[in-house]
Amino acid sequence: MTSKFLSIGECMVEMTPTPDGTYAMGFAGDTLNTAWYARKTFPANWQISYLTAVGKDQVSSEMLDFLTASGIGTEHIRSLNDRTVGLYMIHLNEGERSFAYWRSNSAARCLAADPAHLESALSSADVIYFSGITLAILHDQDRQRFFSAIVRAKAGGAQIAFDTNLRPKLWPDLETLRKVTMEAAALADIILPSFEDEERYFGDADPKVTAQRYRATGTPLVIVKNGPEDVLCASAEAIETHAVLRAEAIVDTTAAGDSFNSGFLANHFQGGSLADSVLAGSRLASAVIGNRGALIDGLVSAQA
Repeated sequence: MTSKFLSIGECMVEMTPTPDGTYAMGFAGDTLNTAWYARKTFPANWQISYLTAVGKDQVSSEMLDFLTASGIGTEHIRSLNDRTVGLYMIHLNEGERSFAYWRSNSAARCLAADPAHLESALSSADVIYFSGITLAILHDQDRQRFFSAIVRAKAGGAQIAFDTNLRPKLWPDLETLRKVTMEAAALADIILPSFEDEERYFGDADPKVTAQRYRATGTPLVIVKNGPEDVLCASAEAIETHAVLRAEAIVDTTAAGDSFNSGFLANHFQGGSLADSVLAGSRLASAVIGNRGALIDGLVSAQA
C-alpha cells in the first residue's frame, strides 16, 4: 500500500561555490532538500511529493524537470504566468555558510493562494512536512488559509511534521516570528527545532527548555537538534538524549538539518526507535556536511 509524504515550501535556484572559485547552478531550499533526501531514505512504497508554485519560464521548467528526475512528485505544483522562482547564493567560510537571496516576488509566495488546490494537496497526504520558512514567505491571509487546511488534514489522519527553521530576516519582527511559530507548533505531531536558533531567537537556556516550550503546545514529540551535540527527544513518556554520528570533516553545513530530518522521519515512520531514528538522521547529515552544496548524490547507500 502506498503512503504519501508531502513537503511544502520554496524550491530555489542555488548558486554553490566550487573549489576553483566559480559557482555551480542547482536547485534547493530547506523543504525541498528534505523531500529530496526523503526520496533517498523512505521505502519505495512511499510517494514523495512537493507543494509549491513556480513560473512558466525556462528556469521554472528546468526546476520541474529536476524534481521529476529526482523522483519527487510535481502534481501539486502550480505554474503562474506573472512570477518566477527565487535564487540564492552560498558563501562559505571554514565550512559555515551565509546566503544572499533574491526571492521577494517569487512564485512560491503564492503556494497557498488557491484554496481548492491547497485542500486537494493536503487531503491526499499521510505525512505533511513544512518549515518556518514555508510560513514566513506566505502573506498573512494565505498563512491562515494554510493553517486551516493543516487542521483539516490532521483531522483526516495526516501526521504533521514541522521544522521551526527560524529566519528573522523573512519576518517583520521577532514578535511575529515567535507568535506564528508557536501557532504552527500547536498543529504539529512532530517538531524538529535546532537549538542554536531557539537559543538565539526565543532565549532558551538549554535544549530541555526548547523541548518543554513546544511540548506545552500539545505536540506529542519534539526532537531538538544541537549541531554535533546529543539530540534531545521529548514525548509524553519521557525526555531522553541520544548521541549523533559526528562528521569527520566539515566542508559545508548547508542542508545539515534538512537531511537529518529526512533520515529521522524515514526511520521513525518505519517504526524505528528514537535512538535509531536519531542515528539515521545524524548519519546522513554527517555525510552531507562533508561535501559542498545541499543535495549530494550517493550518500544514502554509502552510509546505510
